[in-house]
Amino acid sequence: MEVPQVLHMNGGNGDTSYASNSILQKIVITKAKPVVIGSISDLYTSNPSRCIRVADLGCSSGPNTLLVITEIIEAIDEICHQLNHTTPEFQVFLNDLPSNDFNTIFRTLPAFYQKLRKEKGEKFGPCSIMGIPGSFYERLFPTATIDFLHSSYSLQWLSQVPPMNEINKGNIYLARSSPPSVLQAYTEQFRKDFSLFLSLRSKEITPKGRMVLTMLGRKSKEPLGKECYFWELLSKSLNDLVSQGLIEEAKVDSFNLPFHMPSHKEVEAIVCGEGSFYLDGLEIFDINWDGSDEDNNKEFKFDRFTSGQKVAKLIRAVTEPLIVYHFGDSVIDVLFNRYMEYINDHLLKEEGKFVNFVISLKKM
Repeated sequence: MEVPQVLHMNGGNGDTSYASNSILQKIVITKAKPVVIGSISDLYTSNPSRCIRVADLGCSSGPNTLLVITEIIEAIDEICHQLNHTTPEFQVFLNDLPSNDFNTIFRTLPAFYQKLRKEKGEKFGPCSIMGIPGSFYERLFPTATIDFLHSSYSLQWLSQVPPMNEINKGNIYLARSSPPSVLQAYTEQFRKDFSLFLSLRSKEITPKGRMVLTMLGRKSKEPLGKECYFWELLSKSLNDLVSQGLIEEAKVDSFNLPFHMPSHKEVEAIVCGEGSFYLDGLEIFDINWDGSDEDNNKEFKFDRFTSGQKVAKLIRAVTEPLIVYHFGDSVIDVLFNRYMEYINDHLLKEEGKFVNFVISLKKM
């Protein structure tokens, strides 16, 4: 599997698109907002600039794509009003793999610019936004040109499926039945990829630049903790299709996700070992699998069937291109209907939580 050519979220605005099934990512961005605002505000107040260059790596497409950029612009605009400064110009780079649905993003830009002019006035900006297709496991920008780098829900995706000495039989990610060598392969691949990511960004970021990264992780020391159980249920669904004769067993055995959920200790050790950035902070919070937020919705009433459908649509939106590439598109509907049933059964017995890391970094 050539990950850069295959890995992308479902495009468009249909029922199974990422744009229609990304409420969880929006909640994560909202919860990470104080860290982003604190970091960008500290950057600007300590080093005011006539032009701020911001890059969002793994931007995807849909309603969340310009959300962080809007937050950053609002924060800088407010600071400028407080300090009686002229608002700087903004140059924004939206990066994702070439297979990303950039056309959907570009179609939203005229309305975005118009809204900025209406809310901020004609003297605001200017703000220019452009797409940068390419893997963030390669160089993307000239040396020392980016002031602020952001990435949300992208760095858990690896540059490739880890090379394995043993078959991860019946599993698509780490599971209780995975051989120890498979665990080691995933851990080592994440270490290599995250170290490379930090090294590349250290060359592209300005001397006083900042970076805020949000990714899925785990609280448990053991890599086979309950945080990744949602992948086990997808493996179980694929194995059911094998039992029904819809796909071959060998196909499942040869399919592994280019994905890893590290512990915070792994992240801290890699940042420290790579040495380009100072770890300014690492916050951890949970989100329900279905993106519901009971704290903000007092009328919330749990419905495992609705929740199961939401989770199945979310996972389908982010994995369908990978699954279609390996298994073909004829089994997709059957697979995710089965997956929804397993999610429903699981949520009847216990909660499902995604663990999220918000990592704030400063250039050394």
